Amino acid sequence: MGAASAQFSSLKSRLASVGRKESLGVWLTNSPSPLYYDRRRLADAVKELQQAGFTTLYPNVWSRGTTFHRSRFAPVEPALAAAGIAIDPICTLSNEAHARDLRVIPWFEYGLMEPADAAVVKEHPEWVLQKADGSPITMLHNKPMVWLNPAHPQVRERFIGLVLEVMQRCRMDGLQLDDHFAWPVELGYDPYTVALYTRETGAPPPRDHTNRAWMTWRRRKLTGLLRELRASLEKQALPQRISLSPGPFRFAYNHWLQDWELWAVGELIDDLVVQNYAYSLKGFARDLDQPALRKARDWGLPVQIGVLAGFGKRTTPIPVLREKVRLARERGHGVIFFYWEGLWGEHAGEEGPAFRRAAFQALGAASP
Repeated sequence: MGAASAQFSSLKSRLASVGRKESLGVWLTNSPSPLYYDRRRLADAVKELQQAGFTTLYPNVWSRGTTFHRSRFAPVEPALAAAGIAIDPICTLSNEAHARDLRVIPWFEYGLMEPADAAVVKEHPEWVLQKADGSPITMLHNKPMVWLNPAHPQVRERFIGLVLEVMQRCRMDGLQLDDHFAWPVELGYDPYTVALYTRETGAPPPRDHTNRAWMTWRRRKLTGLLRELRASLEKQALPQRISLSPGPFRFAYNHWLQDWELWAVGELIDDLVVQNYAYSLKGFARDLDQPALRKARDWGLPVQIGVLAGFGKRTTPIPVLREKVRLARERGHGVIFFYWEGLWGEHAGEEGPAFRRAAFQALGAASP
């Protein structure tokens, strides 16, 4: 048996014990939502989700450079500090969910990304990746963001420390990283990375940020951080199940250097949640059949599809959601909705909360 075949066999064997039951999950966040600032509201949300057939909650635990607990590594989210940190939204959600036999997967939304004005960026500019022109700024949703360097040992220590800190506070069933656990392809021209690359390869980085060898070197550094995180979870006897929520494979690799196909084969991730926010059903179905997603399914890797329920002014009508769920389940995938307020909350749209809640209960009742 060749090395590649042995890897595939190992992956399928390891994942066989996981099972293929399609889950029904939802991301929960503080923004824009009042959810995290009232314990009664948190308890009611979990009760409603359990009644609607949801099986897994993905609460945001790391966002905008802030946490929802008192941390050694980052400041507390300002709105929670004002409402009262004793609310402890993450552990409150965990306790309420586990009392109802729901799984809780903390979602580290911001990954290695920080607001450009974050304290850590000002205190440690040497940790920040830069473009070839010297700028560290990446505009995302019209906001200036920067990325901390996954090759820098102190960045690694801080990121892993933050994850372990969250996982140690209360019962969790794994963790989730998403498309911000990344190395944006145009970055890597900061002094630290240039010196490291030059030392390891004998030449400075190519000016072309899409140079394949240069992309591979940076991808390996990001992979190394993921491997180190997994080893740290094992050492601390914490849940090691890592869920990754990237975009479609080609985009994820070419723009973010996330080689999730390799990470799956290398047993660095256990669950794949591919975001599919296509407007049309035709586009949604096409993205479900991307080659890398078919490979993951063939390997036996559990795959969930991220579906937009509602956000801001964009609320997906129930008939469209119902068909998207059908298309995903037809391929053996679970579904995770973005996000809580888009189910039957603030972004219920014209259909209204009562109609949508009943519709989601019907979807949940039909879950395998």
